[in-house]
Amino acid sequence: MSKFESITTCDYINFVEATEKGKELMRDKKTELIGFYIIVAINTGLRVGDIKRITFEDLRMGTLKIKEQKTNKHKELPFNPQIKTAFNNLRNNELEGLVFKTQKNCVISTQHLNVLLKEVFAHLLPTHCISSHSLRKTFGRRVYENNKRSEEALIYLGELFNHSTLTITKKYLGIRKEELNNIYMNL
Repeated sequence: MSKFESITTCDYINFVEATEKGKELMRDKKTELIGFYIIVAINTGLRVGDIKRITFEDLRMGTLKIKEQKTNKHKELPFNPQIKTAFNNLRNNELEGLVFKTQKNCVISTQHLNVLLKEVFAHLLPTHCISSHSLRKTFGRRVYENNKRSEEALIYLGELFNHSTLTITKKYLGIRKEELNNIYMNL
């Protein structure tokens, strides 16, 4: 939890590391849901509130059609092969209704997800701020890197994230800070 009136931002996690951690967690019945959450989050770039509304039926259809909670904009996105494979590996993938529920059959809270993510990525905590939003940023960094750090990738990400300017997208991904730090390092 952040301090009153302080500005905190979470950091992204290396995509490959997050993927491997998600797969590892899915092998254990006790942790498979958080592992699946990680896989879904880093492969969709959705906000936590939208991910928590994903149903087993959505996953079986292979496409998610939602009205984003924060923006009220309609979005349709296909589940990629990584999500489909992870879903097929879930022990109870034949269930109905919401996927991300606790043992008490309640939707998992964002606060509890953040606690779990901090535990899962504890080795990063001394230098990184980790939260459910870190996974959204991980998605963004992956898209940016896979597209050779191009401005076109930033334009697409700005549209996916519903940002009003490229400057916001760059700041969101931590790119602006890297660019400014490089000025000092390359003198």
